[in-house]
Amino acid sequence: METGGMKILDRYITTEFLRLFGMIVLSLLLLALMVDFFGKIRYFMSNNAPVRLVAAHFFYMIPMIVAQTIPAAVLLATLMTFGGMSRHSEITAIKAGGVSLYRLARPVIILAFVIGIAAFFVSEWIMPYTNTRAETIRLIEVQKKQNMPAFKQNQIWYRGKDGVYNFRFFEPQTNTLRGISIYYLTPDFQLSRRIDAEKAEWKDGKWVFTKLLITRFDQGGFPALEWVPKRVVNIPEKPEDFKIVQKDTEQMGFFDLRDYVRKLRSEGYDATRYVVDMYGKVAFSLISVILVFIGISFSLREERGGGVSRSIGVAIVIGFSYWLVHAFSLSLGRAGTLPPLLAAWMADILFLAAAAFMYSRIRT
Repeated sequence: METGGMKILDRYITTEFLRLFGMIVLSLLLLALMVDFFGKIRYFMSNNAPVRLVAAHFFYMIPMIVAQTIPAAVLLATLMTFGGMSRHSEITAIKAGGVSLYRLARPVIILAFVIGIAAFFVSEWIMPYTNTRAETIRLIEVQKKQNMPAFKQNQIWYRGKDGVYNFRFFEPQTNTLRGISIYYLTPDFQLSRRIDAEKAEWKDGKWVFTKLLITRFDQGGFPALEWVPKRVVNIPEKPEDFKIVQKDTEQMGFFDLRDYVRKLRSEGYDATRYVVDMYGKVAFSLISVILVFIGISFSLREERGGGVSRSIGVAIVIGFSYWLVHAFSLSLGRAGTLPPLLAAWMADILFLAAAAFMYSRIRT
């Protein structure tokens, strides 16, 4: 049975943590928006973008920025909450009253779980739409690109200079288009020729198509079919043109990625990159909980914690270390060096082990 004093203490810690968390998220959001704005201002000015489109672009960037700053905000809020209590000898008084530090940390741990779950649903339901809108504004409404890709039924449609492309996905590592079809149209939009191929690889400055079926549509006659094992097809687009049309995992939720992976695998394609990113979405959402344990351990391992500057310094070191390990393990997974599940969760596992060790050594 919880006493009235414990409820008051829980309420105090919860309020202080949420206050600091909100302030930190807002500060990091404004800082990130400023950096992004000054990084893109020349781009917007060179395209004579109206203020409303610039504002709309950055507005739709907010959910992604907030989601990316949540782990750092949770860690820093934890360090500052318990660090402040240590500096004012509140921790000593609470321990003297018979309250363990494990019990003291419970409300923040629960909040971290809630925040992590909320972050997952933001990335699942909100970010795919807002990220797509931000890119649409930047590429179509500002830059006036007419060949923005469309994603339908797990396929990509792309209007090129000489025809319309339809393909399953583009592998940027090998500059390979998989499951590609090209539709050539006459000036009055009649289909004149179609090329279907298993893949198209960029080699020595040319596109080499494999297992082609070329269909020519002559007016008044039957379609003429030609099977070709391999051929160089002259198309004006280069790999750089297709790098912007590959399915961006930032514009897909976990369940969208899951369905896309199943579709690719059922058709015999390698979906490793997307599997890694699919697992990575869950792993990243839960890192906030792990960082809370690390933050609590740093704050409570001494009777009197450091100041705000120390908390910020610790948060920067821990946060940078996580980003470094996480990015490195994801790259290994996408390259096929590590299994996708291990690559996505490696950073979380390592930091969880460190958190468990540090948390077990707290003097309660």
